[in-house]
Amino acid sequence: MTMASSKKKLEGLVAATITPMTENGEINFSVIGQYVDYLVEEQGVKSIFVNGTTGEGLSLSISERRQVAEEWVTKGRNKLDQVVIHVGALSLKESQELAKHAAEIGADGIAVIAPFFLKPWNKDVLINFLKEVAAAAPALPFYYYHIPALTGIKIRAEELLDGIQDKIPTFQGLKFSDTDLLDFGQCVDQNQQRQFAFLFGVDEQLLSALVMGATGAVGSTYNYLGKKANQMLEAFEQKDFSSALNYQFCIQRFINFVVKLVYYSKRMQSRTSQRERHIRQGLRGSQT
Repeated sequence: MTMASSKKKLEGLVAATITPMTENGEINFSVIGQYVDYLVEEQGVKSIFVNGTTGEGLSLSISERRQVAEEWVTKGRNKLDQVVIHVGALSLKESQELAKHAAEIGADGIAVIAPFFLKPWNKDVLINFLKEVAAAAPALPFYYYHIPALTGIKIRAEELLDGIQDKIPTFQGLKFSDTDLLDFGQCVDQNQQRQFAFLFGVDEQLLSALVMGATGAVGSTYNYLGKKANQMLEAFEQKDFSSALNYQFCIQRFINFVVKLVYYSKRMQSRTSQRERHIRQGLRGSQT
């Protein structure tokens, strides 16, 4: 058993954190402590996924990503259950540097998106990339971040699972951010011994994924809908499926409204706990 496999797997609700920005596009580190308290006390969410899509990780410099990770780990100490850092990058070397840094600062796990400029053309090439990143942090649980709509990589998640721990001993599971429930179901079906965590990343379809065996969820809406989503999880666990469905419909109605806002996660967060709603210039578009 590796040191990573002996650690608790990620489960339950995990907030994909927003990176707070000033009006000038600089990171506002001063509100992260308040952000932690808000997630724990107001939303009942005690695990986070840092520097992912919601956190604009690939729009940040490597130095900024390291600083953001450090701040979340520091401010979350003794308050959060798990802090998982997304360390994916187009450069293998940069991903390895970020993975090593995550281990050094005391993160609870790392996640990696597939490189999507010069794309891996088959599963073996992708697994080799993931293996090299995971090896840079051999004591940390490793999660693959599957999001084909953004990467354009059509390698099915279930293809990767066969024998993956033989190649990546620290592999702990997937963040599955896709609407392909056939692929997701086949992943769960391969997990008969429940050795992997399957974290669903399409918030508006979470109940469907729970029925198929999801062990948790990572999403942006748990920053401000965490309390409602936790109620859905509780209803599901109690086999009160009618209530669980009503909670899911409520969440869907809310999401259907907020997606009409430009970069809606930050807009919603600015209306709840955090004042910051700004994003990096490359993503602004028609922000109002």
